[in-house]
Amino acid sequence: MLTPLNFPKTPLKLSRKGEEIYVWDIFRKKKLMLTPEEWVRQHVLHFLIQHKAVPEPLIAAEYAIEVNKMTRRCDGVVFDRTGKAVAIIECKAPKIKLTETVLHQIAQYNFKLRVNWLILTNGLQTVVAFVDQATGDIAYFEEIPPYQEMVK
Repeated sequence: MLTPLNFPKTPLKLSRKGEEIYVWDIFRKKKLMLTPEEWVRQHVLHFLIQHKAVPEPLIAAEYAIEVNKMTRRCDGVVFDRTGKAVAIIECKAPKIKLTETVLHQIAQYNFKLRVNWLILTNGLQTVVAFVDQATGDIAYFEEIPPYQEMVK
């Protein structure tokens, strides 16, 4: 079940109850069932803290927004120190291909949040896009930028 991902090993607090595996989520302060998507979400959010200098309190997991009068949840949102969203993270299970449809989902979220950075990952492949909010131009990057670059 726990597919090796293209992120550094992350010291997650895992526990078992019968056949089910749970993870302690430091962002939501609760134990969650460890689904393949949650496995990816935990790795990418911890990666942001440990390797990209994102302050833990400035990351929200499962961040609720309203899109077309429906509540949606961003897998992760990074904020600057003033509380403005600067990046949206969308996670998929490793077996889910990162298609145009998946990219459309994160783009819909961005109509609401208007961030510059979109990060889409299934743990094996990661797509990083910078969206210039003034022009609508999109540039793709090889890797997730450090926090200081996200908040520029």
